[in-house]
Amino acid sequence: MPVLTFRTSIDAPADELFAWHARPGAFQRLTPPWAPVRLERHEGIRDGDRAVLRLGVGPLSLRWVAEHYGYEAGRQFCDRQVQGPFASWAHLHRMEPDGSGGSTLIDRIHYALPGGEVGAVLGGALVRRELQRQFAYRHRITRRDLALHRRYNPAGRRLRIAVSGASGLIGSNLCAFLTTGGHEVRRLVRRPPRDDAEVFWQPETGQIEAEKLAGLDAVVHLAGESVFAVRWDEARKRRIYDSRVRGTRLLAEALARLDDPPRVLLTASGISYYGDRGVEAVTEAAPPAEAGFLARVARDWEAAAQPAAEAGLRTVPLRIGVVLTPAGGALRLMYLPFLLGLGGYAGAPDQYLSWIALDDVLGAIYHLLWTDDVAGPVNLTAPNPATMAEYARTLGRVVRRPAVLNVPASVVRAVMGEAGEEIALQSLRVLPDRLLASGYRFAEPRLEPALRHLLGRPA
Repeated sequence: MPVLTFRTSIDAPADELFAWHARPGAFQRLTPPWAPVRLERHEGIRDGDRAVLRLGVGPLSLRWVAEHYGYEAGRQFCDRQVQGPFASWAHLHRMEPDGSGGSTLIDRIHYALPGGEVGAVLGGALVRRELQRQFAYRHRITRRDLALHRRYNPAGRRLRIAVSGASGLIGSNLCAFLTTGGHEVRRLVRRPPRDDAEVFWQPETGQIEAEKLAGLDAVVHLAGESVFAVRWDEARKRRIYDSRVRGTRLLAEALARLDDPPRVLLTASGISYYGDRGVEAVTEAAPPAEAGFLARVARDWEAAAQPAAEAGLRTVPLRIGVVLTPAGGALRLMYLPFLLGLGGYAGAPDQYLSWIALDDVLGAIYHLLWTDDVAGPVNLTAPNPATMAEYARTLGRVVRRPAVLNVPASVVRAVMGEAGEEIALQSLRVLPDRLLASGYRFAEPRLEPALRHLLGRPA
């Protein structure tokens, strides 16, 4: 039976490392973004607790049921497959003190493939490589997350934070990052709340349970209709605008009326605020664009948060760039064509893409929650934006495929119209001046290492 063992030194005590794994959100933080895995149920990590996973998508997806055993508080837990794709699977999660205040994270897996020797010959090498990719990613994330929590919160203070857009790409990952760090998260939801950890709001009707936001430490406002579409009609544009502006105004005014409001409001915005700038390097000091739908959305979006700022809340509009993760957004759309050898760029080769890895979006938000002297807009982009030609070449190199099937701007305009012009063809070379000046250290400042990390593709 094959055995794989992975070890990583962690700059945190074993008890702290164990607690991180035991908290809600750990499974999501540990799931590689390229892996088609969905958690359907998770009971915990004590003996007898079960986790139910769904592997793959659509009618060919598989159910994996794992049962936990071997629980030792502060040191280890184990899981074994009850139902799933392997003939057998047993996984030890072990946290050992290293004698100097840190610890060693150990993952040891005993597994067997179905089909006996035939299955091992046909799929053994492939499964082994995939497990190595996944556990290398898991250990990087564990080390990074714990380092961030220890840097900004060495005393282990438990913050109480409300998050809107908590089911979205950024919001769901942020909630998992916060809860594994020991913080309390309240999610804003548009259905009847299931418990006190949910806050009802309905921007379309102006309803919000503002009293549940009193006394919190922070609100992170990420809600908004996706801008991605083949074409925009007027109804879609109205939803994009209203979901941002109306929702932000409702939330900001509700917070401003509280006797005991949160100390900080971080509210999403976008680098579309600046409009098409060609090769010009743009910082937070640049004025807004005067034309363009998304630029108008961003201007009004930020203005809608002013009631909170005027009431004394430290208010930080997050001008977020193109977020890279194969779990969603632009990279997800481009990944499959590149894997098929159909990759390239859209528009002009010298058009700039101001990207940021999802890990750094979470890290920057956490940094800004704790950095009390930062108010006003902050660019959330990596310090090294890339041209479209550079991006295509780099992604092609990472996945080991050619990147030569470029799409002219005229074709993008013909197919996508205004949406293509604003989403795919604007050149924005945006720099994170205020984020860097306030002391944030990027996990992924350069494009190629970022893509290799996110896609599990070592050099």
